[in-house]
Amino acid sequence: MHGFLKKMITTLNDPVDYYLPLDDHEIHLNPHIGHRIQLAFLGQIRCSHCGRASKKSFSQGYCYPCFKKLPQCDLCMVSPERCHFDQGTCRDPEWGKDVCHQPHIVYLANSSGIKVGITKLNQIPTRWIDQGAIQAMPVLRVSTRQQSGLAEVIFKQHVADKTHWQRMLKGGNPELDLIAVRDEIMCKVAPEIEALQQQFGLQAIQPVVDQRVQAIHYPVQQFPTKVKSLNFDKTPVIEGVLLGIKGQYLIFDNGVINLRKFSSYEIKFERIAAQTN
Repeated sequence: MHGFLKKMITTLNDPVDYYLPLDDHEIHLNPHIGHRIQLAFLGQIRCSHCGRASKKSFSQGYCYPCFKKLPQCDLCMVSPERCHFDQGTCRDPEWGKDVCHQPHIVYLANSSGIKVGITKLNQIPTRWIDQGAIQAMPVLRVSTRQQSGLAEVIFKQHVADKTHWQRMLKGGNPELDLIAVRDEIMCKVAPEIEALQQQFGLQAIQPVVDQRVQAIHYPVQQFPTKVKSLNFDKTPVIEGVLLGIKGQYLIFDNGVINLRKFSSYEIKFERIAAQTN
């Protein structure tokens, strides 16, 4: 089965169910764990937006012209506190209204340790799964993406805002009392969060106090002790025993690969039959 790759689709179960999308096909990967599979890059990359052939995938799936013009590829998507919508320079104001001027969540997650992050309401728990979090919970609900970015800047003075992906893939990080962590951090950031409420209005920045901690379990038979990164650009054919899946990573017996990094690559998927004597 082959097609152009998108990031894996997930369903929150115990453990998480993973599906590999190749064009119109969705391959349920969980049943393949413990078996030898092969992923082969067929040499084509096509922009996920315009379909143009490209020698490289930019911003996880776009050709260079789309990367330079699309609002979803703008710098403010990585640093939402730098939103320039109010300056009249948004690449696509209607897109900005539909995407950025919508409620967002500021959350704490335990992935490679405690981190702060932001996401839209409809991306919970997908965002947490994509980051390989084993626990997560919302701490603030805000009215816009820019506000979530401003809040995140405040939080990351006290907690990391990035996942250490090698540590996340090794597993073994303990579960934490996330409510106690939240309460401790909220005490530290309270004056600055109150300043945001004064700037944008009390209803725009609201603490979330009635949410339980979401525990997430992943389909992993064995975590790697050493994390070796696999790359379609260097190794077009990747083959090995699939030992598990966490975040957007496939864990093989000979390395790991971040499939999201290779969005828009044409990939052939094959399960290799066990050899018999």
